[in-house]
Amino acid sequence: MALAIFSAAIVVLISVWDWNWFRPFVEARASAALGRKVTIQHLGLHLGWKPQIVLDGVTVANPDGFPADSKFATADRLAVTLDAMAYLRHRQIVVPAIAVTKPVVDAEQRADGGATWDFPSLTGGAKSSGPPPKIGDLQITDGQAHVVIPKLKADFQLAIATQAGGNQSAGASSSGSQIVVDAHGTYSNQPITGHLVGGAVLSLRDKATPYPIDMQLANGPTHVKLAGTVDDPLSFAGAHIKLDLTGPDMALLLPLSGVALPKTPSYDVAGDLDYADKRIRLQNIVGRIGSSDLEGRLSVDPGPQRPVLDADLTSRKVDLADIGGFIGSEPGRQGTPNQTPEQKQAVARAEASPQLLPTKRIDLPKLKAMDVHLKYHAGSIAGRSVPLDNLTATLAIDDGRIHLAPLQVAVGRGQIAGDIALTPTKGNDFHTKADVKIQKVDIGRLLAATHAVNGGGVIGGEASLESDGNSAATIVGQGNGELKLFTAGGNLSALLVDLAGLEFGNAVLSALGVPRRADLQCFVADFALRHGVLDTRTLIVDTSEAVINGTGHIDLGRETLDMTLNTKAKHFTIGSIPTPINIGGRLKSPSIRPAIGPLAVRGGAAVGLGILFPPAALLATIQLGVGNDTGCTQAARKDGAQAAAASANAGAAPNANAVSSKGKLVRKKPK
Repeated sequence: MALAIFSAAIVVLISVWDWNWFRPFVEARASAALGRKVTIQHLGLHLGWKPQIVLDGVTVANPDGFPADSKFATADRLAVTLDAMAYLRHRQIVVPAIAVTKPVVDAEQRADGGATWDFPSLTGGAKSSGPPPKIGDLQITDGQAHVVIPKLKADFQLAIATQAGGNQSAGASSSGSQIVVDAHGTYSNQPITGHLVGGAVLSLRDKATPYPIDMQLANGPTHVKLAGTVDDPLSFAGAHIKLDLTGPDMALLLPLSGVALPKTPSYDVAGDLDYADKRIRLQNIVGRIGSSDLEGRLSVDPGPQRPVLDADLTSRKVDLADIGGFIGSEPGRQGTPNQTPEQKQAVARAEASPQLLPTKRIDLPKLKAMDVHLKYHAGSIAGRSVPLDNLTATLAIDDGRIHLAPLQVAVGRGQIAGDIALTPTKGNDFHTKADVKIQKVDIGRLLAATHAVNGGGVIGGEASLESDGNSAATIVGQGNGELKLFTAGGNLSALLVDLAGLEFGNAVLSALGVPRRADLQCFVADFALRHGVLDTRTLIVDTSEAVINGTGHIDLGRETLDMTLNTKAKHFTIGSIPTPINIGGRLKSPSIRPAIGPLAVRGGAAVGLGILFPPAALLATIQLGVGNDTGCTQAARKDGAQAAAASANAGAAPNANAVSSKGKLVRKKPK
């Protein structure tokens, strides 16, 4: 009788059994674990050696601070398969499969940083003494996610699903399901689209097997391709990825990379991306920026205070216009490959602008966001009809302090060497100190690309600058220092083509009445820089046909010049004219006209005072720049000897163009 009653009770229990009786218990446990309210519409269980728990209508609420009726996640169905025999034999929880149908996630961050994906209850909890659950395959059907991150100006949708494994291009195994994600929306206020094929989602926990990824991403005009594997991706232990980057401007990479770069022309760069010793490294870089090629390697170290970028880059040939963004000018030129219509317009505006020096402010916050240690070498340089031999530069940026040294440009057997340091001051300005030396630069090499004139000789000199400012224009336009240039040998046409351009240089020669092919014996230019104005101390051009003297000033702040040149012929020529000429106007487009009135008087007075040869005080600097035994050094020695003889003659007045033993010019008052 008792057995009959027990059997009847079992039959009745089976007929009325409902697994939903356990639904409140499951909801309570899940809510406690997540720290969020979790609700389930229906709970079911399919018994067997591999029982399956089925949850229908699952919702996870958002945290406090978000609308009360909003949901972080929902799913039409969540099915979890368990392996009972594995637990009985090894006391380990084994989950062969998890299947999620139509999951929807609202991943939203507020402006104050609070986010729907924050789960404090899941961090810092006590660790279990037993082995972690072993999870097999995750299958996602028709998943959706909405991501909103105001700080990144991001608002995009993700379509998430899984497919059968076997995408060998991503390096995936044929076992398990691959995750496929498609993205569209906006990121950094730019349209974003993306496609990702990865390995099985749950294999992210497998430290022994590299996780494969194959991704294409377009953020505005920037395109990124990644293909390879990541070691232990949850802790990011390493990566072996092929990276391809293309776009119109590297400055647009900031939102994606976190690295602040100056504006550049279009680029196409590839390399091997990996991770080791807590550094992200991009090695075997090969690509181009504008008309310039690029090779080398770089790495990013998180650093104790700020990220540190370390790079060693080379170019076989670099167009100076391509790196103009580093000094605040518009990079590229008309005809640079793959320019966008906007870039063509920007270059056209820059070339048409009367402004010569870049006015773009140096962005101190961006400089302080990352330290930079860069070594760069270019095998050859192409400027606008001025090819140089090679360039070597070492750049260091530490907490906003910029130091460019050494900066060396080789030209034949000579070189241009610079040491430039910018230190931040109050008000986001920079205190700048710069020293540049020009030593025995071959003029013929400078003129090789013009195909219009040939010339020999060498040019040398030095320049110094100390200033405060926040752009190239303000730093130069407010600076103090000096500029000295010397040329020995060659011809005057070559000199003017090099310094001023072919058309303008020939116009100056014509106005001065000097033949274009006049042999150049000595050129000396010595300017003092005071508050952005270059004042002439000495300006002499000694040729086989005439001696040209100059006076005046160049205002670098206003970018104007007012120079007067006077020619004194060494022998009579019909083309020579006694009237001085004035070169004035803006630096970018100067004009030439005969000097009249006070200008003519000033130019004539210069000749009357006898400023015909360089002061002896410049002799050592001339020798350093262009060498010994040149027309300039011979003239200085000769004039110095004449001055000494004149001083020895008691009671004798100094020569009109004599030079004292201390190197000071002795000027005779005109009668």
